[in-house]
Amino acid sequence: MLEIKNGTFYMDDKPFNVYSGAMHYFRIPCEYWADRLKKLKAAGFNTVETYIAWNVHQPKDEEVYDFEGQNNVFEFIKTAQREGLYVIVRPGPYICAEWEFGGFPAWLLKYDDIKLRCYNERYIGFVKRYFDVLVPRLAELQVTKGGPIIAVQIENEYGSYGTDKKYLRFIRDNLRTNGIDVMLFTSDGESKYCLSGGSLEEEFKVVNFGSYPKTGFADLKEYQPDKPLMCGEMWCGWFDHFREKHHGGVDIGVKKRFSRILNEFFEQDASFNFYMFHGGTNFGYMAGANYAKIYQPTTTSYDYGAPLNEYGDYTKKYYIMRELLCRKQGIEPPELPPRPQTQYIGEVKLTESASFIENIKLNGTKHSDHFAHYMEHYGQNYGMILYHTEIEGDYPATSIAADGVHDIASVYINGKLIGRFDRSASLTKKQIKAGMDAPESFSFPIPAFKGKITVDILVEAMGRINFAKRIHDRKGLKNVMIGDQYVYDFDVYTIPLDKTENLTFTNGINESFPVYLKGKFKARSKHDCFVDIRNFTKGYVFVNGRNLGRYWNVGPQRTLYIPGVWLKEENEIIVFETQGFKKPIVQITDKHIFK
Repeated sequence: MLEIKNGTFYMDDKPFNVYSGAMHYFRIPCEYWADRLKKLKAAGFNTVETYIAWNVHQPKDEEVYDFEGQNNVFEFIKTAQREGLYVIVRPGPYICAEWEFGGFPAWLLKYDDIKLRCYNERYIGFVKRYFDVLVPRLAELQVTKGGPIIAVQIENEYGSYGTDKKYLRFIRDNLRTNGIDVMLFTSDGESKYCLSGGSLEEEFKVVNFGSYPKTGFADLKEYQPDKPLMCGEMWCGWFDHFREKHHGGVDIGVKKRFSRILNEFFEQDASFNFYMFHGGTNFGYMAGANYAKIYQPTTTSYDYGAPLNEYGDYTKKYYIMRELLCRKQGIEPPELPPRPQTQYIGEVKLTESASFIENIKLNGTKHSDHFAHYMEHYGQNYGMILYHTEIEGDYPATSIAADGVHDIASVYINGKLIGRFDRSASLTKKQIKAGMDAPESFSFPIPAFKGKITVDILVEAMGRINFAKRIHDRKGLKNVMIGDQYVYDFDVYTIPLDKTENLTFTNGINESFPVYLKGKFKARSKHDCFVDIRNFTKGYVFVNGRNLGRYWNVGPQRTLYIPGVWLKEENEIIVFETQGFKKPIVQITDKHIFK
């Protein structure tokens, strides 16, 4: 097992360095796990690190667990062992990871009294229930039981959030009680500030940073002078938000930069985990969000500019790391697994449509409520929510308003769209630079009326915030007002977007948005491909019932990845468009496009 002796890692009584790469089973089709792990091993790594995402294992219910198929993390760990790799597990319960809600299941937020990531009775009760199911099964896969797991993390980067040592020790003690006997560790930013809040004096500590191992370990050496150095996350790329530039591709100085980084680790005899070695994809609704003065939703692609790209192909970073790691260990570079093949299918016309509004009763659930509440209150986790009400009176010209709007609201008066609020675009760059915080409210003018008007507010949930203090990110809206008066008595429709099997499609194209559009295409092989959605504005794409994720013409992502293993000879594609399109045509192409 992995031990520390005289300030050095030992594995089975021999000096050992952890050379790890991060990849997440929940971002990679399970049919490709073995391929990606082979490529990690072939690059000279001896370990794979993965988070465990609570929300994929308890997605809808507090009592029901899912560890089958794509969610079989235990099989992922066994696959890693078959490929000759050790495993580091980071089970959370919070993982960040640019993953929806930092890995928390959205149903936690239906409880008004819950406080996350601290010793809150409601919260830790759910954590204990989950860990008591998950952790004993992980314990069976430790090196001490003949498995590959060599270390397990306590929480995740807690020093970037809080100081609750009672909570951290609760997590630690639960892991031990449930059978974890390998090394435990905390993982934080490299500063004294983060180490002070997030570490436990009695437990091993690693730090996370990018680019400069020489300086990145400075504070850790002071905190932990008699232990081996390890970087828990060496950020070898970065993730994308909508409206920002793509972080992938190869920069001009990549060889010099990565050679320097690896050599600085080697010079200090340090261990590391490269985050990400292979990023993968935020399929479905699982892309998270950040908040820095303004709400910043993450793209569907989690390519990350990683050594192995989104669909498992080699990059320049991969070859550089492989050469240096193998040379350092004095091993002959292993034979490389084949590159993934992609296919070009061409133009696909969408010839049928289904009105979103007309299908709400088929896909949604109606709730009558005196007050408007957030989505989670009604038992909905993702998708859209519609607030319908009627206002009666003799009003002069006034406004319709709402606050606590998360995230994109379309406002209709008497069935006519009068305005759209986008939480991620509620400040200009100049306002952000001036230090303003973004509003989460709208107010749209409405003309004078006497009698009755209908008000419909359709709110789309984007990813929940996955980092820092705003993680209690409930979706929908909090209050509706006419002028300064609160509005009451709503029919609320919860509308998960992926119930496409109940839609009523007709031939022809309905251009009343939002709208579902459907087409069919043939695939000549099981090779990967990409949906080019540049004719469309904003929405989701479903292929054979699988949600490929979000698209948005604000960029940088212009195509959505279709794993070839999800294709059939005859395939159905549904595009859910919320705002408008140029023409009802997509391209199925062999190239991933970012701009």
